Amino acid sequence: MSFKSIQPARRRLADEVYDELIEAIIRRDVGPGDSLVQEKLANEMQISRTPVREALMRLESEGVLEVSNRGSFRLYQMDDEEVKELYQSRAAVEGQCARILAVNHTQDDIDTLRHVVEKEENIPDKTARSYFEANRNIHMAFVKQANNRFLMDMFNMIWGKALVFPLFATIENVKLEKSLGDHMQLIEVIASGDKTEALEVFTDHIQDGFDLQIKGLHAN
Repeated sequence: MSFKSIQPARRRLADEVYDELIEAIIRRDVGPGDSLVQEKLANEMQISRTPVREALMRLESEGVLEVSNRGSFRLYQMDDEEVKELYQSRAAVEGQCARILAVNHTQDDIDTLRHVVEKEENIPDKTARSYFEANRNIHMAFVKQANNRFLMDMFNMIWGKALVFPLFATIENVKLEKSLGDHMQLIEVIASGDKTEALEVFTDHIQDGFDLQIKGLHAN
C-alpha cells in the first residue's frame, strides 16, 4: 500500500485563506454582487494562487460560492425552494431533539437551557451577526442537551455553512428582534414531558422562522 506525499504547509495556508474568506462573508465585506477572482485575491493576500484556488473550490463544493460566467466566484444565492428545504431539515433535526428532551430531560437540562436563553437574548450589540450568533447558540443548546452526536453533526452541517449568515442577515430588512422568537416557550413544553407537543411547538417555531426569512428575502 502506498500513498502520495502530503504538503502540510500548503494545506494550512489554504485553510487560512478559507477561514479569511468565511470571515469576509460574515462581515459582509463580500456581498451577493461581488466577484472573487483568484489572481486578485492572491495579490491582495500576497500569496500564490494555489491555496486561494483550493479555498475557493472548497467553498464551491460546500455550496457557499458558485462559479460565474467569467470563471470568477460569487456568493451563492438560495431561492425560496432551497430556503424551504433548509428549514425543513432544521425542523427534522431540532424537532427530534425536542422529542428526546421531552422524554429524557432532567432539571439540570431545563436550568441549562433557561440560562442559555437568558444570556443569549440579552444582546448589547444590535447587529445581524449578534442576532444570528445568539439564535444559533440557543438552538445549539437544545441539540446539545439531547445528547445525540449524529443529530449534533447534522445540526452543525445545516448551521455551519458560511452561506447561512448572509441568508439570515436578510431578516434585517424585516425586524431582527423577531428572529429570536419565544425560546422560553420551547423550554416549557420540553419541561412538560409531552413529546408530541414538543415536536409540534418546535416545528411551528421553525416555520415562523421560515416565514420571517422569506419576508426578509422579498422585502424592498
